[in-house]
Amino acid sequence: MANVADGFGSSILGYPRIGSRRELKWALEHYWHGTGTREDLERVAREIVDDQINELHAAGLTQVPGNTFSYYDHILDNALLFGAVPQRFKSIQADMHPLDFYFAMCRGSGDLPPLELVRFCSTPYHYRQPELDPNTEFSLHAEALLDEFDRSLARGIELRPVVVGPVSLLLLSKKGPSTSDQDYSRLDLLDRLLPVYEELFEILAKRGATCVQLDEPMFTQDRRDVDLEAFKRAYERLTNAPMRPRMLVTGQYDDFGEALRILAATKVEAIGLDLASFRMKPDKLAEIPGIKRKRLYAGVINGRNVWKSDRYVTLKYLSELAEVCPDMVVSTGCSLLHVPYDTLIEYEIDGNLADRLSFAKQKVGEVVSLARALTEGPSENWRRRPSSVHFKQKHDVRQRVYAVTPIMREREPYAERQAAQQERLNLPLVPSTTLGSFPQTNEIRHLRYELGQGRLDYDTYVAKIKEEIERTIRLQEDIGLDVLVHGEHERNDMIQYFAELLEGFATTHQGWVQVYGSRCVRPPILYGDVRRPKPMTVEWITYAQSLTDKPVKGMVTGPVTMIARSFVRQDQPLFDTADQVALAIRDEVTDLDRAGIAIIQVDEPSIRELMPLREGKERDEYLRWSVDAFKLATSSVRKETQIHTHINYSSKHSVVDAIERLDADVTALVATRSIKWVLEALEEDASHGEGLTHGVGPGVYESRSARIPDIDEFDDLLTLASKSIAIDRLWANPDGGLKTRHQWQLEPSLRNLVAAARRLRRRAAQQQEQEQQ
Repeated sequence: MANVADGFGSSILGYPRIGSRRELKWALEHYWHGTGTREDLERVAREIVDDQINELHAAGLTQVPGNTFSYYDHILDNALLFGAVPQRFKSIQADMHPLDFYFAMCRGSGDLPPLELVRFCSTPYHYRQPELDPNTEFSLHAEALLDEFDRSLARGIELRPVVVGPVSLLLLSKKGPSTSDQDYSRLDLLDRLLPVYEELFEILAKRGATCVQLDEPMFTQDRRDVDLEAFKRAYERLTNAPMRPRMLVTGQYDDFGEALRILAATKVEAIGLDLASFRMKPDKLAEIPGIKRKRLYAGVINGRNVWKSDRYVTLKYLSELAEVCPDMVVSTGCSLLHVPYDTLIEYEIDGNLADRLSFAKQKVGEVVSLARALTEGPSENWRRRPSSVHFKQKHDVRQRVYAVTPIMREREPYAERQAAQQERLNLPLVPSTTLGSFPQTNEIRHLRYELGQGRLDYDTYVAKIKEEIERTIRLQEDIGLDVLVHGEHERNDMIQYFAELLEGFATTHQGWVQVYGSRCVRPPILYGDVRRPKPMTVEWITYAQSLTDKPVKGMVTGPVTMIARSFVRQDQPLFDTADQVALAIRDEVTDLDRAGIAIIQVDEPSIRELMPLREGKERDEYLRWSVDAFKLATSSVRKETQIHTHINYSSKHSVVDAIERLDADVTALVATRSIKWVLEALEEDASHGEGLTHGVGPGVYESRSARIPDIDEFDDLLTLASKSIAIDRLWANPDGGLKTRHQWQLEPSLRNLVAAARRLRRRAAQQQEQEQQ
């Protein structure tokens, strides 16, 4: 650990790992597609790790985190570090190379579906959820961690290995699908897991490690008393291990809450707080017994946004903290996994905006600079910079927001709309559809690239895209889908597409952020007042609709998802920004309605990502304004026009209530392999009078899996769904867009989905005939 006699230390809690030019992504996909070797992949991975460690050390950090790299997902890596192989995968383990076996758990293998993809805390990142059962046995497999540590030590750099804490590791996992013991709890495995942590600590101590980082992000959200008791028991035991490095325990992504008091009373040497997300007052920190004896990793640099901190305000705050915790390390509030690498490679961002941005590399510089200023005082070259972005405001946008009235957020009653929509659409029971995107060919990607480079004229581009749209429409007609989509071939990423067409957003060239595995996105930067200069999708949707008599959905991204998946300005409340975006989306929805589009899907898959982790007034207020923003975006259409949305499902009543208040005519639910749990939860909610009362499309086909489900599998899931959702409100659809699928995977899967929906439709008709007789 840093020698506090020499001043205050500097560190970060994690770093991006995909490569500044997405080197890992390309190496992974070449390997998966058979065009690259395992040796090529391992070489790229090692280069990324070594270059990153050297870079962070050279930047002046007094501590460099280690074990932050992952080929796919660090949560699964930590489960496997402790030998927690899911029971259902063990039958194929012996016959596969360890790396291929790892990818089988991430991506599926044969009839084995992959581990579930789950959102991580309050971030856009998704992890593969480990599966545990009562018979899970833990064992240490630390070869990769130790190899990285030894290689760095040989270069004179001591790493601080980063490991997910034992209690969060269990809470981030789920019960295995074969678990039948209803009384079994994942925390029952804690006493079996802790000795393996102690074994790792002993090996690290003997290797020369002086500090190990344990991340406990699950304790920055509401926790039960039993969870807190397990947390206390875990750290009382681990801190009494006979041989171990010093221990840093971090609470990332929000307020550490009661867990902070528990840790302060143990022998844990250091505690990391996310003071960027939850700016704890120094006097409140001082009230916690034992805190003054701890080393505080003061996470004052935000790892989830791209704005530079106000150096002087932050330095003043750090100085006040130092009065309470004189043994202090300046740090980030969370891992920098959630921000791009480097602002300096973004050559097209306007200088007025670029001067206010801070990506991962710049945030490391901010940490180092603050630590030095805290020790030595600010240097002469420090210049005050704005802590928030104040660009010229658009008077008309602000006047329009001020003029919004409650009536602008309301539509006719659902029953009235349902009757009018059925008369217009004449859809069968259990209509089948998809949620928007279809696979994009290399040719289409190349066309978009050539257009961006100025080597292709726009008219030629439009003609080519229309050819692809027509192919997609004809394919869907042949498959037999009831409601079609245009395929979104003109779009790169759904957020970036709209951000490029709206004023107030900036986009990047290399601002990639990992979402899961090799999947990366470039979150836009929402820096100013938002306006829609002209229609964004109407041309493409109306052309697609002209090709078929079946309804084609208009596809628009919702206002809350636009801000949840962007880096958003901080100089005004989020609800004001949300209403600005909502009004821009409202203009697009209105134009689609006027163009005769009968079904418009306004996607809000990220509406839960911004929700405060802890229950209370802040969560209630968030649900209020996020719902209001969606309704403002969608309430301008006629009652005959059907509004769809796409959202993550939660059985928690507050979220179910929010879905109801969105008042969409049809809600498609992200469910993946939680689908049975979701359907059971829907049934339970309905039995308590708290269920969903509008149209529902549970995602019975996982869009991120390469598996091709058969007709019987779809039939079983839709039949189960019909027990909790009235059949006249049930839809058959995937759980997300199909952009990442190959055509050979997509077509048979959708044919099976359509066949299963028709089966259920026929059975319902037969049952109705029998009842009439």
